[in-house]
Parts: sequence; structure tokens; C-alpha cells
Amino acid sequence: MKKIKVRISGNFVRSYDIIIGITLNQIARYIFKKFSERKIFILTDNNVEKLYGKKFADYFIKIGAKVSLLSFKAGEKSKTRNMKEVLEDKLISYGANRTSLILALGGGVVGDLAGFIAATLFRGIPYIQVPTTLLSQVDSSVGGKVGVDHPYGKNLIGAFYPPEDVLIDTSVLRTLTRINYLNGLAEVIKYGAILDPELFRLLESNSKLLMKPSSAILKNIISRCCQLKAKVVSKDEKENSYRRILNFGHTIGHAIELLSDYKIPHGFAIATGMAVEADFSVKLGLLQKNEFDRIKNLLSTFGFKTNLPRKYSMNDYLRAIQVDKKSSDYGINFTLLRKIGKAEINFQLNEQDLETLLMFYDLR
Repeated sequence: MKKIKVRISGNFVRSYDIIIGITLNQIARYIFKKFSERKIFILTDNNVEKLYGKKFADYFIKIGAKVSLLSFKAGEKSKTRNMKEVLEDKLISYGANRTSLILALGGGVVGDLAGFIAATLFRGIPYIQVPTTLLSQVDSSVGGKVGVDHPYGKNLIGAFYPPEDVLIDTSVLRTLTRINYLNGLAEVIKYGAILDPELFRLLESNSKLLMKPSSAILKNIISRCCQLKAKVVSKDEKENSYRRILNFGHTIGHAIELLSDYKIPHGFAIATGMAVEADFSVKLGLLQKNEFDRIKNLLSTFGFKTNLPRKYSMNDYLRAIQVDKKSSDYGINFTLLRKIGKAEINFQLNEQDLETLLMFYDLR
């Protein structure tokens, strides 16, 4: 097991642990020991419920914990205000109160939704992230960003609400579909591109090994990504400035997700977004062409598309980008690259700049 401490500075110092390599059975015992008198509510989706939800709940029952299991339909389309309300009603009807504990068992949608419920129910109750996808283990479970989507854009409604712990059982990745595995691998590539040239080289030299989630080096890669995110979040919890470094690929990526009605999975959209935003970096004179080629080649190695979907028009992209949460009255904030491992945050582009850059993509 590996433990990583996330320390958040502000008016007072808060912290929580990321524990990697702990099994679901051990997680149940760890939580029961720490929160023995609380009612425990496991929130998950219907896919994870079948694979691990009932088994996880049984672990708690066997050691005498008071536990309830609630699930909802898997997928980004469940990450809504309406679903939040449905789950809140269920929690209250099942006897949840201010001393209850929520466990988010699942991927990014589960973590975001369960965390947002925890942030607002009874004005805030504790929750723990138990991520079950590669994407949530390396990224979304860490940092306390929680929320729901809006018809106008992704994650437009939410809060910063850190978990009590992030508890990661890497063995559950064995049941991921190839698409869900690659979904998370895109975020791993992002961490190498923005913060860690050694990680990026490791991915390049082990691309064949990493084609499957059973790779022996995967646990080390997850640990490294969690260390990197912990460092960023500790410096800037609420994305006032430095945390925006994590948005590389996300401005374009979120636009692709929105335009596809979330039929293109998050990681695949972000992978395309990284290729496009790295290309922007070259065209704006920030990034050398050979560095861009390495990024594009690595993304292509894992089967990610590196060009904008041409079924959407220039105006479609401009509208989708302008409603992104990174938009401001002064333009759109991009995180671009100066080289692999070094990012340029808060790079503002106005509509005319964007239109000029998008013209290279021959959109209809």
C-alpha cells in the first residue's frame, strides 16, 4: 500500500489521504474503524453495482456496519440536477442525517455526483472516494471538484468539497472495458505532458505493455499521477490560477463532448483536445514541432484521434467553447504547452484568435 497526503492551505490547513493498493474488503474495515457509529450510504451506478456494489456492501454488513446501497443509471447523462434531487430524496427517506457518511463507489460521474450531494445535503456531510476506473483513480477522485452538468456545458454547477479519503483498489481495473481503460489513459498522458517529462517518456517506452490494464507498472503510474495532482491541489484548491494547469486539452475536449451529446467519452475527447491544443501551442510559437509530434504520436499509438471531428462547424465549436466554465468576459482561458512537462496557464484567446486557429482544421 502507498499513502499520499493531500494538504490544502487556506484559512486553516486541511488534509486527507490517498491510499493506493488497498482492497475493497480492507477499505470496508478501514472505514468502519474510522467511522464506526455512522450510517453509511454507498452511491454507485448500475454497472458498478453488479460488479462490486453488492459485494462491497456485504463486507460492511459482515462487520456490523449500518449500510445502504443506492444506484443510478451509468453514464454522463445521469450527472444532472434532477438525478441529484432523486438521490437526495432517497437518502433522506432511508434515514440519512448530518452524521451520515457517503461512499462514492465508481468512476468520475459517480464521484462528482456523490461528492456534490455530500457538499450540499444537510449543508455538508463527509464522503469518501472509492474510485473504480483508471480515469477516476488518477484524476477525478482527487481534488474535491464535484458537480453536475448543465445543458449548456459540462460541470457548470458544482463546488469544491474535499473528501475524507481517497481509497484505491487497483485490482478492480481488471474488469474495465478497453474503452473505459483508454478513457483514463488519456488523463495519464496529460499529466506527463504538463508536469512530468519522465512520466511521458515512461509512457512512450512502455506503450505496448500499457495496452492492457493488467500492466505491472500501472500501479506506479497511478501513484505518480496522484502525487502530481496532490501537489497541484495543495497549491491551489479552488482553481484560482495554478490548478488551471490541469485543464490542458479540456477546453477543446469539453466542447467535443458537448457537441457529441457525450457519445464521445471524456478521455477520448480530451485526447483530441490535447492534440489540438498542442497544435495551437505550435502555431502560437510556444511549442517546438518535434515536441508536438511526440504528443501526437503517443496519442495515436493508443488509438486516439488527433484531429477535430469535422461533422461540427466552426460556429458549433465556437459556441461550445464559449459556454465552457473556463470562459470569462475577457476571453477563453487555455492551458497550452511550452514543452513536454512545462505548461503555459491562463493563455487567453478571444473569438477572433480562436476562429483563426480553427480555420486550419477545414471545418464545414
